Amino acid sequence: MGTVGDKRIAIVTGASRGIGKAIAQRLARDGRHVVLVSRSAAPLNDLKSAIESAGGAASVRAVDVGDGKAFAAAIDSIADELGRIDILVNNAGITKDGLALRMSDEDWDEVIRTNLTSAFVAIRAAARPMMRGKFGRIVNVGSTSGVVGNAGQANYAAAKAGLMGLTKSIARELGGKNITCNLIAPGFIQTDMTENLPQEVKDHVTQLMAIKRLGVADDIAAAVSYVTSDDAGFLTGQTICVDGGMTMC
Repeated sequence: MGTVGDKRIAIVTGASRGIGKAIAQRLARDGRHVVLVSRSAAPLNDLKSAIESAGGAASVRAVDVGDGKAFAAAIDSIADELGRIDILVNNAGITKDGLALRMSDEDWDEVIRTNLTSAFVAIRAAARPMMRGKFGRIVNVGSTSGVVGNAGQANYAAAKAGLMGLTKSIARELGGKNITCNLIAPGFIQTDMTENLPQEVKDHVTQLMAIKRLGVADDIAAAVSYVTSDDAGFLTGQTICVDGGMTMC
């Protein structure tokens, strides 16, 4: 992976597209060495090249975060190869939407495993190198669905609500080690997952917001940039809704 010098090491899961990609690019601009994590290496290699062309530093790690053993081993190897882990952004997530009465066990389990269990696995693996370095910034990317619930998303909302509890527990356990843990809860963000929604749906959602526009991935990346900075050392255990005032949480 090469030398990293004095750059802080930031792991970003789900970095191949959308919000994760924007977070990775922002942290690279902030001077971090960003380890790009996703299932497939091809889009990560393209992002790595783009980051490096812009003067940043990045590495690629292709691993399925839903495979707990493989993911934990990947986190361990990153710490071994780069010498430390300073920042962990648990952004990877999937949806398997459907009404609860029709939701299969498989769709429930896969979403919980990918969206919630993977964050626990990553935190457990990254905590020790963070403690050795006496610095850590952990960010879990949740959703306003985890704050207010959403019909047809029992599995997704449960996973994202679980991240809120995980965030608070980790903040209490690791705060004395100069490690913070916060949750960023995006609202309705324009990504490839939402671009095909009917315009009337987008218009309705916009009317629910205090700020009358849909969010963009860079809005989330900016929030992550702050909570992972040195300036955010007294901020921990918080759920920060970046949603244009839709939930006012």
